[in-house]
Amino acid sequence: MDRVRRRVDAAFAAADRADYLPESERRHAGEDRPLRIGFGQTNSQPKTVRNMLRLLDARLGHRVLDIGSGSGWTCALLAEMVGPSGRVIGVEVVPELAWSAQAALREHAPPWATVQEAEPDVLGLPSEDSFERILVSAEAVSLPAPLVSQLAPGGRMVIPVAGRLTVVERQTDGVIGLRSVGHYAFVPLVWRS
Repeated sequence: MDRVRRRVDAAFAAADRADYLPESERRHAGEDRPLRIGFGQTNSQPKTVRNMLRLLDARLGHRVLDIGSGSGWTCALLAEMVGPSGRVIGVEVVPELAWSAQAALREHAPPWATVQEAEPDVLGLPSEDSFERILVSAEAVSLPAPLVSQLAPGGRMVIPVAGRLTVVERQTDGVIGLRSVGHYAFVPLVWRS
């Protein structure tokens, strides 16, 4: 666990939260609370993000899907964790946030991190190969099967489900394991239709 904690701490040191916030919120970047980024969305509280990234345990070379990437900050953090042999793809349902997140990533993050606008009626990126890690920064009512199906064998997803932060693991034999690790509040998981 110390190894994971050190990697998460290094990612936080490399990816400045202020770079991914609207100018009006940048003075609050060091505060441990959610900050508004527009369109009813928030940049999550750093303590929550740290906990989620520790549970996710993204490693060098992993392909990571970041659902509800919002400002792009979590994509930047994940990019630091997976390194240049990895890839981070963020998906955001609010077009304006996807555009501003991509602009912030181009300016401040490694080139293996991107954000794109969510496709209508599609959750995640089923057209891509499966992902070793999936991070979801919005709360689902129940575990979304479309995201579970995008998880590679041996992969892990961290997702808020019905008020509980849930770790989903797909064993190499395809068996899905679940464990809940605490109560958290997030904006609802939605996808356009």
